Amino acid sequence: MLLFAKTKRSAQRILENIVPVIEEKLLLKVNTEKTVVAYIGKVKFLGYGFYPSKEGIKNRVHAKSISKMKAKVKELTSRSNALGYEMLKVKLKQFITGWVNYFKLADMKKLLQTTDEWLRRRVRMYIWKRWKKIRTRYAMLKKLGLNHSTAFKFACTRKGYWRIANSQILKVTVTDARLRQAGYTFFSDYFKTVMA
Repeated sequence: MLLFAKTKRSAQRILENIVPVIEEKLLLKVNTEKTVVAYIGKVKFLGYGFYPSKEGIKNRVHAKSISKMKAKVKELTSRSNALGYEMLKVKLKQFITGWVNYFKLADMKKLLQTTDEWLRRRVRMYIWKRWKKIRTRYAMLKKLGLNHSTAFKFACTRKGYWRIANSQILKVTVTDARLRQAGYTFFSDYFKTVMA
């Protein structure tokens, strides 16, 4: 249970008054170790954080919940995992739909947009790693619209996977639209369907 007050003093007074009611009338035990008066920005409740706004108190995804989410996405899109494209799509969809449905009450539109940019880069990195050989990279880049010289030059690059994933070449070949068409699920897209 969360109780909000404008000042620390009034919050302390509410706490002192509410504990006897909970314990004596409702016959519930209050855990004194977990019962605290804290600034709203430091509160974490069921994965949610909170912040004051002109309209009142608003929900957001707590920083620790964001870190956990990113760790899971990193695990799924790791260059070393052997899921394969189809299983990766399935696992990402399962995780994203569950996560968005749980946190759908949070103010997170901007968070999801930046997370999707990062996720698409991770997916591009995963795809580039799977192409592996110069011959495969060249063939795929040609198939996706590059001319011979550009495709060959880029296929032979020695730049790191993460750096390549953010390159303009991959952004115009492995486009956002193509990723969606291939069946990848993204946070913002699913959030829109949930909130429609």
